[in-house]
Amino acid sequence: MSQHLLTVDSLNRDSVDHLLRVAARMEPIASRRQVTRVLEGAVLGNLFFEASTRTRVSFHAAFCRLGGSVCDTTGFTFSSMAKGESLYDTSRVMSGYCDAIVMRHPDQGSVAEFAAATNVPVINGGDGPGEHPSQALLDLYTIDKEFQRLDKSLGGAHILLTGDLKYGRTVHSLIKLLSLYDPLRITLVSPPGLEMPTSLIDLVTTRGHQVEVRDHLAADFSDLDVVYTTRIQKERFTEEMNESFKGVSDDFMINKAFLDQRCSDSTIVMHPLPRDSRAGANDLNVDLNGDPRLAIFRQTDNGIPMRMAIFATLLKVDELIEKDMRPVPWFVPNQLGTLDR
Repeated sequence: MSQHLLTVDSLNRDSVDHLLRVAARMEPIASRRQVTRVLEGAVLGNLFFEASTRTRVSFHAAFCRLGGSVCDTTGFTFSSMAKGESLYDTSRVMSGYCDAIVMRHPDQGSVAEFAAATNVPVINGGDGPGEHPSQALLDLYTIDKEFQRLDKSLGGAHILLTGDLKYGRTVHSLIKLLSLYDPLRITLVSPPGLEMPTSLIDLVTTRGHQVEVRDHLAADFSDLDVVYTTRIQKERFTEEMNESFKGVSDDFMINKAFLDQRCSDSTIVMHPLPRDSRAGANDLNVDLNGDPRLAIFRQTDNGIPMRMAIFATLLKVDELIEKDMRPVPWFVPNQLGTLDR
């Protein structure tokens, strides 16, 4: 693993497998059964110049669970960049304050530009329609855990990616990570104009994977292992796209009827969140709440051990974790959500 985590392109199969193993070792800490202080005294700069809840809080919580402390900045309004400060200057200044930096920015390539100015580890928390490497890693970790639970293997699995495949940066990173593994069947379904970039399809096929592109979900998916659906990223549309886009019909909605009628009892459902639960949004349907096939909250929970693994690896304390673990003294409920199954 390189000095920074800016793109999954910097990862190979060995480095990804290492992060999966470290994340598994973080589970007792992430699930609040054990405590460690291996990053005591370390400071994280959490710089989010684009709206976020899960990613920002997840990185914050992961660093704290390793014993570190966090300084948060959210939005341009409250940063010196609103006064014209360059990414270079901001990077150099923050490097003097922090031991690691997570950055989210609406412009693709901006996090890489920021990282080029510092030797402090920088993690890309999402750069516009570009990539979201930590999300892809926690998604892969989720698939691995779910497959272990179901006694399945990743090799030969059938995975459906649907929703906004053009602007959804999480699927861009995930399909690259999946391409590092044994040959898969990947089906891509998106509304018109929101197709997966051709360059990513070409990358995956050249690595030996079978990719099928469809424009509808009206098919037999009884052999489907994973459906990964994404919200339509309207905030990334161009003005022309906003004018021409008519909205998404319920033909592209993943709901209980789709799973019951077209999939199997072991198909797992994932979504990077947030999902738009408003009527007419046609995002992942809330009628799946409480269904054991819905893995979205197990998926978000998995963000903590994976992001802990990223921090521990970049800051080179991944071999010290078990030496400093002790039981937690506070009460932790056995079930976090009322509908968890």
